[in-house]
Amino acid sequence: MSIQLPRWLELALPFFHPVLMILAFALALYALYLGLQARRVRTASAEERKELIKGKFGQRHFLAGSLFLLLMVFGALGGMGVTYLNNGKLFVGPHLLAGLGIVALVASSAALAPLMKDGQKVWARNVHILLNVVILAILGWQAVTGFQIVQRIVDQMLTTPPQVA
Repeated sequence: MSIQLPRWLELALPFFHPVLMILAFALALYALYLGLQARRVRTASAEERKELIKGKFGQRHFLAGSLFLLLMVFGALGGMGVTYLNNGKLFVGPHLLAGLGIVALVASSAALAPLMKDGQKVWARNVHILLNVVILAILGWQAVTGFQIVQRIVDQMLTTPPQVA
């Protein structure tokens, strides 16, 4: 089964996933900053805490993390969908497998949030932090392999003449 897409969409679609993932990586770094600030609130002196609480870092960290989970799920599905539309198959390799692993790690990290509420489970916070450090490391590696894939797509677009319907 072959789906005929408008030319403009055919040209733009391969860049949906990379742009979404760049936004997700930036959001992950922002969530890291907010998480560090939320930790400062918990460990600050009473006077300093009064001032830091105004930043609502914990709430903003939770919202940024939730949006990050959303972007990762849609980014993974979108990347696989676009690859399938353009090639009629998925390329099972390190980029795809690591991306699926990231989605699982992000979901696992988010699932720990209720256990961390009000400081109930210290182990959950430590596992959450560890998972997120691993996620950021894999995302950095994914960016490198993703840019290589984008470069191949651009090279192919530049060397392949447009199809006339």
